[in-house]
Amino acid sequence: MLSLFTDISNIIKILSVMIVAYLLGSLNIAIIVTKIFTGKDIRTMGSGNGGFTNVMRSVGTTAGIITFVGDFLKCVISVLIGGFVLKTLHTDYFAQHELWKYGEYLAGMCCFLGHIYPIYFKFKGGKGVVTVAALAAVINFPVFLIAFLAFAIVFVCTKIVSISSIISAIVLFLATASVMYFYNYKTVGNVSLEYVAAVSTSTFVICAAVIAKHHANIKRLLKGEEKKLVLKKKEKTES
Repeated sequence: MLSLFTDISNIIKILSVMIVAYLLGSLNIAIIVTKIFTGKDIRTMGSGNGGFTNVMRSVGTTAGIITFVGDFLKCVISVLIGGFVLKTLHTDYFAQHELWKYGEYLAGMCCFLGHIYPIYFKFKGGKGVVTVAALAAVINFPVFLIAFLAFAIVFVCTKIVSISSIISAIVLFLATASVMYFYNYKTVGNVSLEYVAAVSTSTFVICAAVIAKHHANIKRLLKGEEKKLVLKKKEKTES
């Protein structure tokens, strides 16, 4: 597999996927939508975060939903492009399958990086929760459902988006590592141990980054000051 990276054309394809995914991720929908709806920068409103929850609170439900869908779709598109391009690096069917998945993860990670550090908006974006959810939904839907269920349960109990996102990020990593190793590798045998390690490591890095981006929320949670999400037409603060 490493021999693929000695071919300059393959390297160009891989770098192209990374750049395109990052640029797509940098299209911060929260900033764009808020500008259209209010003429303001979402990063100067509410919590200052360029994400859908802050849009939901500071601008309104409609704007929040548009932001969510936009952030979700940009990652889906990135992942599909990544999988399609990297699959062309090899002609062997089984090698193509793993390269396809590697491409999806690579593109998803670059899209996530673009979302939290968007080149178009001075590298100040959102926390990447929706982007990570989209990545999981496309690559491993059962794992996505497990993480989503964790988010839903915590949110129903607390009405706090931040703690729900943090818990679901932890569950996403644990579910990914467990399913990939015990089901895909040990039971079905359709992936290599190298692939399991790469996917688990990538997921850990992404989920750790999501949690780290919630550092301000964690401080408020510890102080008991984190606000609940109440859907209204327009609100002024975000958890």
